Amino acid sequence: MNEIKCPNCGKVFSVDEASYASVVNQVRSREFQADVERRVKEMEKQQELLRQSDKLRAEQGFQQQLNAKEQELERRNAEIARLEEQLKGIAISKQAEYEKLLAAKEAEILQLQGQVAQSQSQTQVAILKEQNRANQIIQLKESEISTWKERLDAEKNDSMRREHDIRQGYELQLKQKQDMVDYYKDLKTRMSTKMVGETLEAHCNTLFNTTIRPIMPQAYFEKDNDATTGSKGDFIFRDFDGDFEYISIMFEMKNEMDETATKHRNEDFLKKLDEDRRTKKCEFAVLVSMLEPDSELYNTGIVDMSHRYPKMYVIRPQFFIPIITLLVQTSKKSIALQRQLVLAQSQSVDVTNFESKLNDFKERFSNNYRLASEKFQRAIEEIDKSIDHLQKIKANLLGSENNLRIANNKAEELTIKKLTYQNPTMKAKFDEARKGEHNTKDDVVSEFDTE
Repeated sequence: MNEIKCPNCGKVFSVDEASYASVVNQVRSREFQADVERRVKEMEKQQELLRQSDKLRAEQGFQQQLNAKEQELERRNAEIARLEEQLKGIAISKQAEYEKLLAAKEAEILQLQGQVAQSQSQTQVAILKEQNRANQIIQLKESEISTWKERLDAEKNDSMRREHDIRQGYELQLKQKQDMVDYYKDLKTRMSTKMVGETLEAHCNTLFNTTIRPIMPQAYFEKDNDATTGSKGDFIFRDFDGDFEYISIMFEMKNEMDETATKHRNEDFLKKLDEDRRTKKCEFAVLVSMLEPDSELYNTGIVDMSHRYPKMYVIRPQFFIPIITLLVQTSKKSIALQRQLVLAQSQSVDVTNFESKLNDFKERFSNNYRLASEKFQRAIEEIDKSIDHLQKIKANLLGSENNLRIANNKAEELTIKKLTYQNPTMKAKFDEARKGEHNTKDDVVSEFDTE
């Protein structure tokens, strides 16, 4: 028998095995059912807690992903904004730099233009001054030359008039001495013999030294020994007024015996005498000749051969001293005229040299002005090239700004839809994230409704 104590009254009952087993089974079934129900409820609670924790984890993961995406977008937006600000700053600095360079170049261009204008004005003023001064000098020289020419013409006319008077006086003297000529004709043969005996050259030399030398001690009268040109005369006469040579005469002496078979003529020696005169730079040429003794032309006195050769005379020995005296006196009267003529010629040469120097100065100045103008032109061209280069830089900066504006517009137009276009993997991720977010919101709403 088994005993069962009542939990309420404490009374003990005795039951058989079968009843006890039945009671035990009833108690056990009820406790098991309660335990099962309790376990089921605990399991349900655990499942609910697990589901809520999974939901929270999913919501947290999705929120983290959203936060990461938002942070990435914010970071990119901040980077885009920073780049925009940087580009704006660069554009502003470049624009300021361009404006500064453009202003400097414009100022430099204005300065160069001012310098060019100033240089041109100074050049023109200098040229006008030099031209005026040159014209004044040329006019002064021309007036002086015309004055000297007038004086020379007047003195030349006066000299010609005096020479004519002297010639007339000598012609009268020659007429008066016609008797003396006849006398010399009678003594011709005896004189010729004498000349041959002591030679005509020695006779003329002796006559000069005894007659002319005392009154003209500084005069030069020597034999011509210079044969470098292949020919030479007999004697050269020169006289000076200070350091100025006012007269020079080339003498040629010719004589032959009466018994000579071949007779020479005076004209046979005139050409050679003229060449010797020119070679030795003498002004006059005189042939002292005993040739053609029967010629009335040469026996009458001094014969002027200027119609054949310039400033040439043919005389007999007795006219040796008179021809020197005549030519010396005539030349002395024209010393002042000759000096003035030389001075005028030198002044004319000075004017010519001055004109040549002035023309040379003009040519050099023109070349320098041309070179300076070319350099200014090249400088202006370089400035224009710099301006064109700066314009290109400005265009490039403006183009960069336009490209940045387009990039900004594209960044603003960027969406998740465009990013996931033709990218199924990313699209699936975003759809899953959106779906999870939607389910989470629905669960939360249902929980609130249940409560």
